[in-house]
Order: sequence, then structure tokens, then C-alpha cells
Amino acid sequence: MTNGSLDIWLHPKIDREDQSGVLSLLQRLNIAIDVACALDYLHNHSVQPIIHCDLKPSNILLDNDMVAHVSDFGLARLLSTVTNSSQKLTSTIGIKGSIGNTAPEYGTGNEVSIEGDVYSFGVFLLEMFLGKRPTDEMFKDDLNLHSFVRMALPEQLVQIVDPALLVRGVEEMPAAAVAAREYYNENEIEADEETQAIVNHSQVEANVYKCLISVLEIGLACSIESQKERMKMEEVSKELHSIKNAFLGSRI
Repeated sequence: MTNGSLDIWLHPKIDREDQSGVLSLLQRLNIAIDVACALDYLHNHSVQPIIHCDLKPSNILLDNDMVAHVSDFGLARLLSTVTNSSQKLTSTIGIKGSIGNTAPEYGTGNEVSIEGDVYSFGVFLLEMFLGKRPTDEMFKDDLNLHSFVRMALPEQLVQIVDPALLVRGVEEMPAAAVAAREYYNENEIEADEETQAIVNHSQVEANVYKCLISVLEIGLACSIESQKERMKMEEVSKELHSIKNAFLGSRI
């Protein structure tokens, strides 16, 4: 794919000559919708339901038009419609997925499931809008990407999201966005007064704030520990489309 994987856009390396640009809020919304629609198709519209089992930014590829494509089905499983447990086709034997992205129930020997993909999508969504990997060194003990966002919302939204999303006209000011992102990556959630002024100066607009809150809430609803309480991908897709339409409408 022309524009490589989503991972290199979210986590650029400073010493790379082919440095990718900064993804705008709208671009990230579109990517989230593309991936949600892909999972909705796999889960609900394929002849036989397919579970991806390893959804993460490095497995999301971007084409020439920045349309996202879900790739790498090396761990994918067909979901059996057979109710007899002795005939089920799915198993977690040998399926580990990626650390930080894999549903917690897989670690206790549960069978792979559609809900497991939903969990991975929730983590993916939080990672894309925070710019932090679920394996970041700050996440240890009982703190993970989900709990980090849950504790911060809504009061600390500005402090946790990718600062590139808070800079006005991010398309016209990639350097400022990248500089802000690098600072936050180095200093975690705490920022000094000077850097905080950069964020405040960007004057986060109400429509941007509302959009980010709504997206992160979906990420949380998908990545909760309770398997049965997670959103369905069909519902996720519809909600993300509504969020995008509201965001575009408010801009007009």
C-alpha cells in the first residue's frame, strides 16, 4: 500500500528520512470508520463469520487515498456456527495476538470470539487518538490504556490526546504538531507551563472537543473487561459515522 501502515504514521521515528506527516482529526476519523466497517463485514456479513485475532496499527495499511485496509490474517479464525462444543472450530491454542491489544479473556483460555476483536478495536481506537502504544512503559501494574483514558475523561482530555490534534490548522502546521507530540511523548501526561501554553493557544474548539470525547468513549465501551458488555461492530460503525457527520456539520 502506497502510504504504508498506520503504525508509522502514529509513531514516527525521528531519524527516518521518509518521515510520514501528521494525521488530522478527520483523517483519523475516516480510518476508524474504515476499520470498523471492515470488522463489521468480517463479523456480520461474511458467508462465515471471521475473527481477525490480531488487530493493531501495524496491520492497518493505507492506500494512495488514505483509505484504511485491514491486513494480515495469519491468526484469523472462522467462527463455527456449530453449537456442539466437541465440533467447534475455534481455539486459542497458539493464538496470542499482540501484547496490549489482545482481549484479557484469551489469557484465561477462553475461545476466540467476535468480542475479542471488538476489544482490540477499542484499544486501537484509543491508541490512534492518544498516539500512545498500549505497551508504553507508563502502563504497568493495574494501569493500561483503557484505565488511563477512563480516569482522565472528561476533565483531562486535553492532556491525554495526541497534541497534534489540538493544534489549529494541523494540515498547515505539521512542524508545530510534531513538536508538541514529541514533548508529550517524552513527558507523559505532565506538561510544564510553556508547553501547556501551546495547547491552550490552540484554543480547542467545542466541536473538536466533543468529537474527541465521543470517539474515546466508544474506545472505552469496546475495550471494557466484560466480554458481554462490549459494543457490536455494527453499532460502532454507525456511531462513528454519526460522530463524523456531526463534526463536519459543525465545521460548516
